Order: sequence, then structure tokens, then C-alpha cells
Amino acid sequence: MKATGIVRRIDDLGRVVIPKEIRRTMRIREGDPLEIYTNAGGEVIFKKYSPIGELSVFATQYAEVMGAATKLPIIICDRDRCIAAAGISKKEALERKVTPELETIINERKSVNIENEKLSALEGIDRGITVASPIIAAGDVCGAVVLLQSETGEKANDSDMKLVSVAAAFLGRQVES
Repeated sequence: MKATGIVRRIDDLGRVVIPKEIRRTMRIREGDPLEIYTNAGGEVIFKKYSPIGELSVFATQYAEVMGAATKLPIIICDRDRCIAAAGISKKEALERKVTPELETIINERKSVNIENEKLSALEGIDRGITVASPIIAAGDVCGAVVLLQSETGEKANDSDMKLVSVAAAFLGRQVES
């Protein structure tokens, strides 16, 4: 654990303010769920909660099946990081942060098919997004299913786009239940 040197007092309603600098670096937005942990040493730890992250084993299996069906690399992300990948090195992709471009696509809440631009999905990975669909659960955006360009530059077709939209809707339902 890293000390920040920032001290905050609890107000009369039991609230504590997380400083703006920490919220910005940790990508904590208004309304984001935080999980609260305690340990034997008396520490209270706040951790960003990822409902999609709870499904990482299931999402990985789903990504592998979709990757085999589309013949394109696929990643499944929560709002901050890649939680599942297929058709691309898992070691390279997993836990990488999403790019601001993918974050914008997620926040716009609609599926996109990118044909003429090259937008990266993950920081440090050069593969461009070909299709992305947000995962929406109980009205909240909690991630995305993304098909990436193949090494040869191959892009998705119409059926691939529908498949990604169905996958995102299905994962959203899984988060809800």
C-alpha cells in the first residue's frame, strides 16, 4: 500500500471525501461503486468494484468461443481494464487500461463499427477497434465487448457486429442476475 500524505476527516454523517487527485488517477467517477474491505490491522480499504470483473472466468470462455466464430481477436473490458481476451496474447492484454477512445465509445452507450479510423482499445496494444458494443446492466454501462483488427488488417462483417451486440447484451444480463 502506498501512503499519499492526504488526511481527511469523517463528517457528522459518516462521509469522507476522496481527493480529486486520487479519483482522477484511479478513474473513480461520480456514482462508481466501491467495495469496502477491512483488515486485522485496522485498515479500511476502498476498491473499485467491477461487476463485469466478477464474471471474468465466464467472460474468458465467452471470448474464446466468439474469437473462434469470428476469427478475429476479441477483448471484454470493464470500464477501466481488459478482463478477458481471445485471439491475442492474454499476457499482453489482460489488466491493461482501456484507451480514452474506447472509454468514449463505452460512455456513448451504442455499438460502433469502425471502418476508416484506427482507434486503439487498450493502452500499449496497437490493434485497432473494428466493432465495439457497450455492456449495459440495470441501466448502467459497465464495460464493452470489442472485436479487434486481425494482424492482416481484416475487419468485422455485419454478422460479427450483430454477434458482438448479442454478446454485450447477454453479459449485461449475467451481471444483473
